[in-house]
Amino acid sequence: MAAKFMQLALTPAVQAAQDHYFGRHHVVAEAPERDTFTAEEIDFIAARDSFYMGTVNGDGWPYIQHRGGPPGFLKVLGPHLLGFADFKGNRQMLTTGNLAGNDRVTLFLMDYPRRERLKILGHARVIDARENTALAEELSPGPEWRARIERLFLIDVVGFDWNCPQYITPRYTEAEFEARFGKE
Repeated sequence: MAAKFMQLALTPAVQAAQDHYFGRHHVVAEAPERDTFTAEEIDFIAARDSFYMGTVNGDGWPYIQHRGGPPGFLKVLGPHLLGFADFKGNRQMLTTGNLAGNDRVTLFLMDYPRRERLKILGHARVIDARENTALAEELSPGPEWRARIERLFLIDVVGFDWNCPQYITPRYTEAEFEARFGKE
């Protein structure tokens, strides 16, 4: 378990709920300033072709957005830094607008076949891809994607935590299904 994530998540209200239902609560007294990715997290992130990103708007309402691309489009740029290219979409700009008022973000990465999930907390910056073409090239998952990139997201990771596999229903992409079970 990465300690910083749990230290941030175990607020007094969460601890009160734990006391109510379990008679005691968890405490993380010692935690680093931020959790640092290991090879396990780096490999897991590199294999993802999608994730969910949560932000909060100026009125306090949460918003969750699905992000997808080819495996590895979410890139580990350092021990506490993630980046990805944001492609043309529905033009609602909800996530981008939310981050302008509150840079806190959570990412939820799933591996359904292996029944694994990784939760990440951090601070996000949105950069116009037209104003930073070198970073757009670095974050592009391939040349065929470059023309679709509008924005770039950089996430300064503060903490992460792995969840247990309980209640995760295995799901498979077509390619994963064929690799596991063969063609029909």
